[in-house]
Amino acid sequence: MNCLWRNVAEIWPVRSGKPALEGCPGKGALERVPWKGGKSYATIVNVQPDKSPFVAVVDDEKNIRELVSYALSREGYRVAVYADGEDAWQVFERQLPDLVILDILMPRMDGLELCRRIRSRSAVVPLIFLTSKDEEFDRVLGLELGADDYLCKPFSTRELVARVKVLFRRLAVNETTRQEDRLESGSLILDRLRHRVSWKDIPITLTVTEFRILDALVVQFGHVRTREQLLQQAYPHDEYMSERAIDTHVKRLRKKLTNADPRFTGIETVHGLGYRYCPDG
Repeated sequence: MNCLWRNVAEIWPVRSGKPALEGCPGKGALERVPWKGGKSYATIVNVQPDKSPFVAVVDDEKNIRELVSYALSREGYRVAVYADGEDAWQVFERQLPDLVILDILMPRMDGLELCRRIRSRSAVVPLIFLTSKDEEFDRVLGLELGADDYLCKPFSTRELVARVKVLFRRLAVNETTRQEDRLESGSLILDRLRHRVSWKDIPITLTVTEFRILDALVVQFGHVRTREQLLQQAYPHDEYMSERAIDTHVKRLRKKLTNADPRFTGIETVHGLGYRYCPDG
């Protein structure tokens, strides 16, 4: 394939209607740009080594895409950018990125639907929502759908980069912390090595954050775990999250467990303090 080099940008043609990543995985910040010759082009900015983490940015605002991709590329990440959820999903169906930053309100496919589809493929890929609405409904809904974090526009790129680093550190902690590979409490089994959970032999799919919260509750079953303690367990390197995020994640945990067993009542709320896990509740 013929390539045109200009400064730090590499530009090449891709087939019309195909995703921007077609034929060029593992490069740098990508985006379709119009060309008078009638073909679509993928643009790579600040090419990074193939082993660096791969972050996808999905937002219909071009200035946001450029700002975020520039900030992340400077930190050594590979970054692919997409103008809507439909374009992003065409690529994600073949291969998911290591982390996704996505807007909520977008044409063709919004961020909430894209989040659902990503979670149907993976429970562990970190997701950060960007939203122009400073409303609790949007933040809570995003977390309930499986997002790990959120930022309201306008936001600081330094804060966004910091949160991206936090999520990657959490993944690294999950991969290296083994203590006990298997944790059993009554009918609940947590496989830390494989990141799997089952209740009465029924598999339960959890996000990284949900898994860490459940682990913290089960390892000290019968004891009350405060929201602050659970927050430290779920977000060990994140100083930005609020304790209210724990309530949202616990609500989602309960829903998943009761979907598997309508009689499940193992996670108790201790009003004014936090939560407690009771085996075979």
